[in-house]
Amino acid sequence: MATGRKADTEDGNTAGGRTRWKVFALVLAAGFSGVAVMLTGLSKGAVAASFTVSGTSYKASADKLTGEGVVQFGSVDRSADEAHPVLVNGFQHAKLTNFCQSIHVTDLPGLGDATVRIKAADGMSADNLVLGIDQVDGDLTLNNVEIGRDASELSAGPDGAQGAPGGFGIQASGATIDDLRQQAWSTTASTLNLNDVNISVVPGDKPCF
Repeated sequence: MATGRKADTEDGNTAGGRTRWKVFALVLAAGFSGVAVMLTGLSKGAVAASFTVSGTSYKASADKLTGEGVVQFGSVDRSADEAHPVLVNGFQHAKLTNFCQSIHVTDLPGLGDATVRIKAADGMSADNLVLGIDQVDGDLTLNNVEIGRDASELSAGPDGAQGAPGGFGIQASGATIDDLRQQAWSTTASTLNLNDVNISVVPGDKPCF
């Protein structure tokens, strides 16, 4: 984590409005009120992505994510024949260093399984980034965090990044995640920049992590 940060207290809270956890997202939710509470929006029709997802999740990794204007709430991504419970992570602005994303494709004619890998050695940046995720791991620091806010009243993230009334929400002015490891169903952004990007297709299942 960043050097010069103030020492953590025994309950994990730090001085200066910061909160730190080792594992993000699903475990974060369970530590407070349970995953079921985070996902109360599922029964009320909240939808994460504004499109039907492919039914194939994908993985992404980065050495560090730095985000501004952060929200999180439970929702659902829908594919053609299935609903996928997700935690929506929204960022007004995000930067990721040493970014990698991988998609596993099965049963290609004449090839079998393959992996599409997208790498940005010089990093990725995005505005109004909204992710529908089912797991994220890493070292997390939240700044000026509010936990348990009504998901329909979240105001820190991108416009429209809100859940269903009565849903469990989290918001913060900023976030840092070191050693990011993420599995997601959907990504939307108003602007997405990949620096020094390389896109390749390799035989087999060879994910970013």
